[in-house]
Amino acid sequence: MKQFSLLSLCLLIFIFLSAADMYAKTEASVKFSISREENPQGAKNTLTLPYAFPSDSLGFSIGVGSGARGYGQDQLLVGGTVLGSFDGAGIGILGLWDYNIPWFKRFFFSALGSVGHYPAQRAYAYPFFPPDAIRSGSNESDKDDYVETEGWDNWSDFTLEYVLPIGKAGTRGILSYRTRNGLLLSEPSGGETWNPLKSGVTVLLLQQFNRYQSYEPEELSEVDVTVHPFRLALYHNNTDFPPNPSTGSAQYLAITHDFAWLESEDVWTFVEFEASKYFSLGKSDWARQRIIALNFWTGDAPGWEEHLADGGVIVTSGSPTFNQGATLGGFYKMRGYPQNRFHDRSVIYTSAEYRYTLDWNPLAGISWLQFLHTDWLQLVGFAEGGRVANEYDFSELFSDWKVDAGVGLRAMMSGGVVRFDVGASDEGVNAWVMFGLPF
Repeated sequence: MKQFSLLSLCLLIFIFLSAADMYAKTEASVKFSISREENPQGAKNTLTLPYAFPSDSLGFSIGVGSGARGYGQDQLLVGGTVLGSFDGAGIGILGLWDYNIPWFKRFFFSALGSVGHYPAQRAYAYPFFPPDAIRSGSNESDKDDYVETEGWDNWSDFTLEYVLPIGKAGTRGILSYRTRNGLLLSEPSGGETWNPLKSGVTVLLLQQFNRYQSYEPEELSEVDVTVHPFRLALYHNNTDFPPNPSTGSAQYLAITHDFAWLESEDVWTFVEFEASKYFSLGKSDWARQRIIALNFWTGDAPGWEEHLADGGVIVTSGSPTFNQGATLGGFYKMRGYPQNRFHDRSVIYTSAEYRYTLDWNPLAGISWLQFLHTDWLQLVGFAEGGRVANEYDFSELFSDWKVDAGVGLRAMMSGGVVRFDVGASDEGVNAWVMFGLPF
């Protein structure tokens, strides 16, 4: 059950610093600052915390994380963490989010990198397979058809975002919100009508990211998986309050391409589209806020091809690696399954959540927890469905779906949301800790 994401746990250390852009799955985000009525003196925060946790992939780990938010620029976050385990894990992460480039007030730069050795890395993938075999990671694959060995996982992301001068960002690239008890007091930035020229925020993103993974089985030679793609995306957020939307919608369109440069071995392209919609059901006797949240995601790797190679086995070309592109499973999509459980050329995914923000906040009255600035607690029920397929064909993509359901406990702390979700599927139960909403 302990399928915790390492990055999730590291980011959890920084929740008290209210990282403004890390509230959703999409790489692009609205840039904003929050003024809490309960904390009017300012948004600057620093924190250094030790932590410990158990994990299937790491063993029992201990570490320390540190970060600073709001210094120099209200929305800027700088943080890092190091950790190790008794099973041989060693990881370091360092990041900078939403640095507003001087003289270019609508441009924001983020950089994040990690070097880590894992005692148990899992991959639902093989480089080749017999013609009559079910490919590992496909929709019909067996849950035990994976490779798990020790190895390295090193990655880096470099992101440049431009906030378009339209809609609510017409006069400046950074929005300002005022809240009381975690709920919006100031004017919403969207949600009434859908018109990018007048409502919401639109962001253009250019990203270059890199990932190197090695698998070191005792009986075989080492296998490396390396990517160096570029991503171009357009994101429009027309919700009332991006950190915790109650009305409105959001759309995301992106194309990712790997040119097979440096150590990358294959050229591939992935095109994706995601949309979310939110409905407010208002207050109740026991709730400050009740929200229905819906999400849809689809994508395709148009250059994906399969060939019969020497030795009578099938190999793919033009295909993203198993951890890129059309993947399902993990802390964002299909939470009842392990990380990157399913992978193929194409994907369709849907999700529905009922978010019930409690009127009762027991943490607010605990004096030694005041530094968390906990505004509310939220109970969540969710259901998800979707599948991957070997071609983008609706008759196939809408048949034989994988489904899961689960519950979650979430909290808004210092203007950011931290969540603990538990999802159940026909392959077991998985728990995830993460900063930010899944959509």
